[in-house]
Amino acid sequence: MMQTRLQNEMEVPSFSKSRRWRNRLKNTFTNPYNLLVLVSVIALGVLVVWPLLQMIFTTFQLSAADARRAKGSAGEWTLYYWQRILNSNVSSNMLYRPLMNSLMIALCVAVGSILVGGMIAWLMVRSDLPCKKFFSLAMIIPYMIPSWCKSMAWISVFKTPRIGGSAGFLSYLGVMVPEWLAYGPVAIICVLIIHYYAYAYLLISAALRSINSELEEMGEIIGAPRILMLRKITFPLVLPSILSSFILIFSKAMGTFGVPAFLGMKVSYYTISTMLYNNIKQQQTAVAYTISLILIAIAAVVIFINQRVLGTRKSYATIGGKGGRSNVLSLKGSKGPILILMFAFLGFAVLLPIGILILQSLMLKLGDFSMSNLTLHYWIGAGVKEIFNSEPGVLVNPQFYQVLGNSLKLVIVASLIATIFGQLIGYVNSRGRHLKSGRLVEQLVFIPYLIPSIAFGAMYLSMFSTAKTVTLFGHTLTLLPSLYGTFTLLVLVTVVKNLPFSSRAGTANMLQISVELEEAAHIQGVGFFKRFARIVFPLSKNGFMSGFMLIFMAIMKELDLLVILISPSTQTMPYMAYSYMSGGMDQYSNVVAIIMFLVVFLIYWIANKFFNADISQGF
Repeated sequence: MMQTRLQNEMEVPSFSKSRRWRNRLKNTFTNPYNLLVLVSVIALGVLVVWPLLQMIFTTFQLSAADARRAKGSAGEWTLYYWQRILNSNVSSNMLYRPLMNSLMIALCVAVGSILVGGMIAWLMVRSDLPCKKFFSLAMIIPYMIPSWCKSMAWISVFKTPRIGGSAGFLSYLGVMVPEWLAYGPVAIICVLIIHYYAYAYLLISAALRSINSELEEMGEIIGAPRILMLRKITFPLVLPSILSSFILIFSKAMGTFGVPAFLGMKVSYYTISTMLYNNIKQQQTAVAYTISLILIAIAAVVIFINQRVLGTRKSYATIGGKGGRSNVLSLKGSKGPILILMFAFLGFAVLLPIGILILQSLMLKLGDFSMSNLTLHYWIGAGVKEIFNSEPGVLVNPQFYQVLGNSLKLVIVASLIATIFGQLIGYVNSRGRHLKSGRLVEQLVFIPYLIPSIAFGAMYLSMFSTAKTVTLFGHTLTLLPSLYGTFTLLVLVTVVKNLPFSSRAGTANMLQISVELEEAAHIQGVGFFKRFARIVFPLSKNGFMSGFMLIFMAIMKELDLLVILISPSTQTMPYMAYSYMSGGMDQYSNVVAIIMFLVVFLIYWIANKFFNADISQGF
């Protein structure tokens, strides 16, 4: 029998083999999953990998501006920029000192944010803290306020006349504020912790909700102290979320620009992001890219260590088939003091910054906190020659409504596109978790997260500043158009930069939808697109809104990514506030910041109330 079967296989005509290969290729390229993978890989290759490779090549090619200094010719391969950054007389000021400043700030911010966010998460999930419904929304509000807005509020309170130009609130009251508290690393760390603790709170609280509280109750029954239970039971179970929070916050703090610019540059305290900005502004693109690649390498090493730690730690099963309870632990006599501390923290993190911004927007002259100095001029006043060269109030300034329109158009268009692509990539990631294709897409979409926002913006500026053409058979073909100064470039760069978050939300969303639902429809002969429209999308609409709101909030307050891409006709609200602040027009900047916060809060409230949007799915 074996001999007969082998003989039959040998007698298979060659045209049958070719037909079999054609059918296999046809099935491969008509499979919807494979098509999604192919389109995703091509798109990510063009929009992520190619710009990154261009960045790398730029650091090894001598520019025309540096040819004379480097004693070479423009375009030749060189190690000049790497030697200049790593081993020259300016290395300390250009790289090592700002890098050490950034590492120290990022480490302190990550640890501080996890401590604050973790404690709040435990109180919200594992204790009988009163007013949880109120706190669940209030604790997210600091994330809605741009970090650079908080730095403006910090300056208003702590600045001194010697550096700030006018007295801050404490100086006005006669309190001698040390300069290290007004500007520099301490101020930067405090402001960033107030902003980034929300990330740790969202991630750790989600992990705590998935843990069966019986594990902690058993420790309480045998008389274990609360601190011991936290250290031996709760902490090991939420360690993956803590490490994820550390990576997210560390990377964000390393690349943030607004807060170090407001609180550091005035006292010549530079971080890696502000040094990047200075080099880009001075047309030192290759130097900036070299610094960016070093920063990307550091981020990649930190993430690799994180994955190794998660891969070697002990695994604990916390969700089983018998069900579980989520009972809360009593705070007993400490409930009152803890509640007071929670309200005090919210007052310091939310009400104080907003209140200071509102107060300063009403001050005719900075540094004078008397009632007689209050005015609505910067809101609705007509232009007066004596006040900032007849600059009118924000709400009567036609330019503001153009900027507001630009911002809303950008966030709506970019959020929709990013969320749709995020859901599609999330579908690929969720359905291909055990396939090489799924892992490839997941790794490619993660690359923008590693690149600092300012460097990412500079990368796209270089990529689309002039049209990229190629001549074939006497015909000139445009590979990439020139998009410099266009709204399209802003949409493109914000979509690609936010793909890691939108795809993360999409993956979390798609993992909740059983594959069996699609398989049942497939058996009935329903096509892929109809299955997606009738089954997958309706079941994922809440997750879609969550991803949309996450991207909406991120883009609405985005400054770092767009600061070097914006032209006069494409200004956004964050850029307008930054321009006012840079020009010494703090009151106008505060007005714009307040309006921007109100828009974000209103949209989030609507999405949360009517669509049950949960932005934690994107982290």
